Amino acid sequence: MYIEVKGLVKTFGSYTASDNISFGIEKGRLIGLLGPSGGGKTTILRMLAGLETPDSGDIFIDGKRVNDVPAQQRGIGFVFQSYALFRHMTVYDNIAFGLTVQKKSRSAIQARVSELIELTGLKGLEKRYPNQLSGGQRQRVAFARALAPEPHLLLLDEPFAAIDAKVRKELRSWLRATIERIGITTLFVTHDQEEAVEVADEIMIISGGRLEQKGAPIDIYKNPHTPFVAGFIGESSQLDNPSGLKGFENELPGSKAIIRPEFVEVGLPGELPTPSAAESGFVRNVFFRGSSWQIDVQIGSQWVSAYRSLEKEPLQAGDRVLVLIHRLYLFNDKQSRIVENGMKTDPMPVSI
Repeated sequence: MYIEVKGLVKTFGSYTASDNISFGIEKGRLIGLLGPSGGGKTTILRMLAGLETPDSGDIFIDGKRVNDVPAQQRGIGFVFQSYALFRHMTVYDNIAFGLTVQKKSRSAIQARVSELIELTGLKGLEKRYPNQLSGGQRQRVAFARALAPEPHLLLLDEPFAAIDAKVRKELRSWLRATIERIGITTLFVTHDQEEAVEVADEIMIISGGRLEQKGAPIDIYKNPHTPFVAGFIGESSQLDNPSGLKGFENELPGSKAIIRPEFVEVGLPGELPTPSAAESGFVRNVFFRGSSWQIDVQIGSQWVSAYRSLEKEPLQAGDRVLVLIHRLYLFNDKQSRIVENGMKTDPMPVSI
């Protein structure tokens, strides 16, 4: 492993930002640290960078323990959420700053800065100041500045948080392509699931200072290991009494369930393939989601959400419907697992 973190603990007063976290990262991988705000993601990044000192535990980079190595000697590039550009410096001088500190020759600085300006699409903006740039352009300058000293590891803290949605989506694609071209090991912090899934090779779910799960985005989505991950990834509704549902009567009493909309079919009489396995309910709310309708349905004292094709007959609040739950995530205090509807014989439709 290129990066190894073993038993990392960091507290701030009574708050535990990192609770015995361990993980390994292979060289050249692009890793997303995903989780709710205040979960400890940025603290992990800052400890890797040497900007925070762990209370206990070890950090290894390329086989070398770096706990006592100063930040400037770790070979790490850091891009802050706020860009942290020098307002009195031009684009060129901002990118050249780290090389100047390293006392590189003027020709070497010019060659490296020119290379990065080309790489980051900033050609023609070299003489502008940060206040003359858009948010996306400022982020590219910050990215180029972090790469200028040729670090071995790149750390990005909420790199697109201050950028509007359209530009943010464009920059995500650009970042992924650029890092693949460079081949640098990269960790980035985000609380945006779409961003993490689109950009990262692997995702680490961080919550309450703990590493809940690490893996490829699709594996985490399909096989969550903890109740938190099951409820955090994707959209979902929670049921306090799933054992009262058709097809799930024999499941452990006292367990709760998380159900994603794609696990549920909602239909009028005659629309569902196995109506005997379906519950009766009524529509609470209908939301247009662009490619489909989201239907919130009341089943007794509980409710679930489902997606419904725009090609089917529209539903309205108050409509009586059948609700077929294909599967759910069942969990208690110790574990979570996927459970299929025991009454359903037909396979669940696959969305393409």
